[in-house]
Amino acid sequence: MSSQLSTQSAGPQSFWLAGVRATGDEQSAVTGPDGLEVASVSIPTRDQVEQAVAALDAARAPAQLLTLGQRADALAHVAARLLERQDEFAAVITAENGKPIKWARVEVTRAASVFRWAAEEARRWSGDVQRLDTEKAADGRLALVKRVPKGPVLGIAPFNFPLNLVAHKVAPAIAVGAPILIKPAPATPLSALLLGELLAETELPAGMWSVLPVPNDRMSDLVADPRLPIISFTGSAPVGYSIREAVPGKHVVLELGGNAAAVVLSDFGATADLDWAAERIALFANYQAGQSCISVQRVLVDRPIYEDVVARVVGHVENLATGDASDPLTEVGPLVDENAARRVCDWIEEAVDAGAKLLTGGARDGATVSPAVLVDVPENAKVWCEEVFGPVVVLAPVDGADGAIEAVNDSRFGLQTGVFTKDTRTAFRFFSELNVGGVIIGDVPSYRADQMPYGGVKESGVGREGVAYAMTDFTEERVMVLTGLTL
Repeated sequence: MSSQLSTQSAGPQSFWLAGVRATGDEQSAVTGPDGLEVASVSIPTRDQVEQAVAALDAARAPAQLLTLGQRADALAHVAARLLERQDEFAAVITAENGKPIKWARVEVTRAASVFRWAAEEARRWSGDVQRLDTEKAADGRLALVKRVPKGPVLGIAPFNFPLNLVAHKVAPAIAVGAPILIKPAPATPLSALLLGELLAETELPAGMWSVLPVPNDRMSDLVADPRLPIISFTGSAPVGYSIREAVPGKHVVLELGGNAAAVVLSDFGATADLDWAAERIALFANYQAGQSCISVQRVLVDRPIYEDVVARVVGHVENLATGDASDPLTEVGPLVDENAARRVCDWIEEAVDAGAKLLTGGARDGATVSPAVLVDVPENAKVWCEEVFGPVVVLAPVDGADGAIEAVNDSRFGLQTGVFTKDTRTAFRFFSELNVGGVIIGDVPSYRADQMPYGGVKESGVGREGVAYAMTDFTEERVMVLTGLTL
């Protein structure tokens, strides 16, 4: 596997300091979910981190002066090269993350799509024109409004999508001409470092980007650095909120956790429709071993069809191929490490001890947990009210749309919800009354198109991803008024 992880010779992976390979004085092992070392990465010194930030600061003007075509060409190059090297990137994701290879390949194509969308959005990044002669005092005046970067971006990425969620930070930054420093998750730095090879092939200004695997315990200075006025963080709520509290004067974008619900109403249709819904629920509760903020966790089923849907979900869960992540047929692989797997099993056991029924799954083999289905779960159990981030799905009956809306909203989180209904009026009611960032009608909450606004409310975060929306988040308006014109 090591030959697929880098084009470098044997030894610790170098990082990218101001667009150039560099090594530090220390190194850290990267292990797969089985605990075996996959590779080692070089850790930047404090002086090297300072060099990277200084380079970003110096690159502000050159980056902003890039033409839209230059930005778009760089982004399109990365998109094309990701597809050319798809198998290599997928192998890296599987090795460091444990994601089944079929889903790792999907992640690479999605990352390519993010860069491709960013290239297209960059070409349209033209601002607005406003006639001001709506009042006599403004006769002959015209306003040109453009958006300019707020400054360099500190992008902090998580382990569960080690390539695509890096792409969601890097691509919008390049599109608006903002320098960016990416800090990958300590468990999964290899995908981001490999992406650096593609960025290095472009003609982006020196110093505009860095990829630094900085240990978490050394991040406080970076977070506080005034030269990094934007922080884009994806990860857990406690860490995200601690960042926002530490730097109240900065623009902080937080993509945090979820407790995604899927609602199945009686109007969804015949037996075949319910079976399809159950199949989608089973797959997308477990497809990343549950390690996705919009994995299906709670399933709220209209009471008349509850027993039928439970039986169907259990059947489809038991048919999921679980095991070796390198097998192209595997749908459910290991969690990121054994500690995560132990925690998930502890939460299942706590729920059962409190009266829940475990209908299938819940056994642990190393870092792999067999997909679990629970019913009769108390509402104060962690598997119901917290984010499990593991292959666990909980089902409960509700009384129609009223009960479902109440149950979905009774959560600290509000990311996305899926609603299986065929009634248009019901769909619009859920859209209006659910306190979440996104409502997916006729499918699971796990759907995400990388160009749409993605984010949540309550403890699910602040701000939105999605290329055009992140571009807006990273920038602010600047106005020029022209006078004495004939309009």
